[in-house]
Amino acid sequence: MFRRMFLSAVGGMMLAGSAFTPAFAGGKDIVDTAVGAGSFNTLIAAAQAAGLVGALKGDGPFTVFAPTDEAFAALPEGTVESLLKPENKDQLAAVLKYHVVPAKVMSADIAGKKARVLTLQGDRLQVNARNGVRVNDAMVVSADVEASNGVIHVIDKVLLPQG
Repeated sequence: MFRRMFLSAVGGMMLAGSAFTPAFAGGKDIVDTAVGAGSFNTLIAAAQAAGLVGALKGDGPFTVFAPTDEAFAALPEGTVESLLKPENKDQLAAVLKYHVVPAKVMSADIAGKKARVLTLQGDRLQVNARNGVRVNDAMVVSADVEASNGVIHVIDKVLLPQG
């Protein structure tokens, strides 16, 4: 659905063949941090199609669970293309907002815990940080990529609202 939205700097971690450098994105907001990463083309395209780029460049703070391009490629064939159609803008916006929490939540804040966190979409995500970090059925593969208006946690699957 959205291939390239978020990430840029994760201390020494590797993702999608790119090395990420330490923690703070040098004053860049969430969108610019994601664009700079090179692994979120679909996510960025989806945020643009849904009219959400301006909001994600806003003051925040936001926590974004950002699926990689590979996560979008794993969706059933035609899903991304369908959601990017203008007539599906509201559905696309709902899916994207389901990946965003209106607060800054660092991995240390939830280490060893389980929680249900409210998203901008209005539903709650299940976060389990007792053994690694899972968000619903997605695994966090890179955590705590700080941006000027929040934080990005890279996930390996696209999250879909349950309703």
